[in-house]
Formats: sequence, C-alpha cells, structure tokens
Amino acid sequence: MRYRLLRNISFLKAVLIYSVTAFGGAQGHFGMMMKTFVAKRKDVSEQELLEYNAFCQLLPGASSTQIITLIGYKKGRLPLAVLTLLLWILPASLLMAGLSFALDYTSNTSFQNELFTFIKPMAVGFLAFAAFRSFTLVATNRIARMIVAGTMVATYFLFKSPFVFPAVILLGGIITNFTEKTERITKIEARPIKWGNIVIFFLIFIVAGICSELSRKQEWKHRKAFNLFENTYRFGALVFGGGDVLMPMMYEQYVVRPSTERIVRQNKNVISINQNEFLTGAGMVKAIPGPTFSFSSFVGGEALKKDGVGMQAIGCAIGTFGIFLPSALLVLFFFPVWNNLKKYSAIYRALKGINASVVGIMAASTFYLMKDISFFEVGEQAVTSFLNIGVISGTFLILAFTRLPAPVVALLCLVLGFIFG
Repeated sequence: MRYRLLRNISFLKAVLIYSVTAFGGAQGHFGMMMKTFVAKRKDVSEQELLEYNAFCQLLPGASSTQIITLIGYKKGRLPLAVLTLLLWILPASLLMAGLSFALDYTSNTSFQNELFTFIKPMAVGFLAFAAFRSFTLVATNRIARMIVAGTMVATYFLFKSPFVFPAVILLGGIITNFTEKTERITKIEARPIKWGNIVIFFLIFIVAGICSELSRKQEWKHRKAFNLFENTYRFGALVFGGGDVLMPMMYEQYVVRPSTERIVRQNKNVISINQNEFLTGAGMVKAIPGPTFSFSSFVGGEALKKDGVGMQAIGCAIGTFGIFLPSALLVLFFFPVWNNLKKYSAIYRALKGINASVVGIMAASTFYLMKDISFFEVGEQAVTSFLNIGVISGTFLILAFTRLPAPVVALLCLVLGFIFG
C-alpha cells in the first residue's frame, strides 16, 4: 500500500494544485479536470471521464467531488481515493470555515473582491472546451446528436430542477438501448462490491436521526451539534443538483424555519443563522476554488457560533465531513455495481445515450452560465463586456491549442480581475 501511495505522489500533487485553482463551480471543474487529468497527465481517458461524470450525475451529493474521488480510486483503489478526497475538499473547507470566524471581525463588504470578476467567464471557457471535446467523441451518429440537442434544450429551461440531470441521462440511455443494434458484450473485469460502504451509509443515517431526535426531546447540552450533523448528513445524502440546490435547502432550514410562527411560539431552541451572514457565505463560496459544497463548512461554524469558539470549530468540522461523507460512501459502493453491469449488451448500448446526454448537459450549462455575463454593455461597462468575450474565447483557445496548464489560466484570469475589476 505504501509503495502504491508513493508511486502516486505526482498525482496527489496535481490534485492539490487542482483543488486550489479549480474555480467556477461544478460546471467549470469538469473542464479543468479534462485539461489536467486527461489531456496533460492522462490519468484517465476522455471516455472514462465522461462515464464518471454520467455515473455521478445519477447519484445524490457533490458530483465534482465524486468524480475526482473515482479518478483517485482508479489510480490507487481505496487508500488513494480517500487521500484524493481529502486533498480536494480541505482547502475550500478551511477557507469557508475561516470565513465564519472572520465575519466577527471584518465588514461583509470587504469580501466583495474584484479579483474574481472574470472567474465566471473563465468557467464558461473551460466548460465550452469540455463540451466541444466530448461532442467530437460521442456524437458519432444522428441519434446521438439528437440526444445532445434535446438534452441541451431541456436542461437549459429546467436547469433549476434538481431532478433534470438524472432524468435526461436515464432517458438518453433508454433511447440508445432501443435504437442501437449492437449486441456486443463488453469484456469487463468484475470488481468486488463493498457492501460495507452502503451498510455504513444507512447506519450513520439511522443513528444520526435517532441521536438528533433524542437530543431534542431530552435537551442534551450540545443538542445543536447532533441536530447539525443529522441535517448536514441528510442534505449530503439526498440533494440532487449540486450547490445551487443545497444552498436554498440550507437557507430554508437555518434562516427561514427558525423565524416561522410555530417555532417562535413554541420557543424551540433550533439552529438559527443570521440572514446577512448566510448570504455573505453563499456569495463567497462562488469566488473561491474547490467544491461548492464547502459552503457547509461555513454553515456549520455559523450554526454553533453562539456556543463559543470551540463549538464553532466543531461545527465547521461537522459541516465539512457531514456533507461529503455520504457522497463518498455512495459513489464507492455503487461504482463497482455500475462497472459490473457494463458487461451486458443493454448497458453497453445505453452508455452511448448516457454519454450523449452528459454532453448535452455540459452544452446547456455553458449557455446557462453565459446568460448572467455582460457582453454588449456600453459606457463604463464596455471594457468589461469586451474582456468577458476575450476571456471565454481565450480560455477555450488556450485549452484547445496549447499545453498551458489549467491552473495558469485561472491565475491569469485573477490577474486580469485585479487590473480591470
């Protein structure tokens, strides 16, 4: 095991660099993965990365986190997968945890950093690059191209629905399963199914629920910590649609619910977070590299802030591991199941439609992100609009035609924001 880990030091270094330069949320992350782990390092093939993406879109939880975990799993099985996961989540989680402490001493407006002005256009460039490369790989016939187009339109207009991603992926798989004539049975190396992962997943779910309820009824001293873990683990286990769905769920739980008439009337000692502080954290997580689910680290600290610095730090830890643990357990259990199913011809045919749907999702995400970027402003904003166009096209061209590492592209965009933001 030690030899395998030592052999992958360069991979872990790449993961760490990726974790501190992967801006743009889940959509931007995939494009950077393709540049870093496919084009540059060749840790996985384009086909494998597409498959990982499709598979993770079918599961609840943090999809970009699950994809990078699978890359680590492929390289060095469980030990390397765990190290990969930790290197990916810790930088962003520590930043967001630190923010929950910093808000006590710093004005909220100081976090509106102009460095990040061109991060969203950069993310669009990364995603456009990934969509283009993937399209050339999977859209090899008329049916596949129709699935890409249909998925793109449906996803764009239903983007805020948490169930649109698994729905269009399953539909794409069903279509090619019935339209493809291939009867090939793929030769697949069977992988043992780790039943312990799913047992642990449900055991934690049940125990967390019981402890949370007992702590509420019996008014345990640190009942909020038990409530926080149950809430966080439940969100991580059930949420589809990524951070854009997670944040509204947390907002309802910790900002809206505590102020409802029933909770106020019953004087329940529930977790409550200040609205302005919640929204500050929600804005900040968009501007830092790493997984959007790291927002939970900030929420955990805010949830237990009133109980002292020690409990606030514990809240940050609960928020971090409570949100990412179910994602990891689910992906590591279901991936061997998925892998073993690929030997059947029906699954092989369905994979073509699944991959085409994923490309459609990437194309829709590209256009969806573009709608909030200014392109045709006049006056003082004209320079920003012109630079937005330049950043998107420049990012795409750099990724497509040069060997410049993805982190360098991110740093160049930060410098551009510093100068023109």
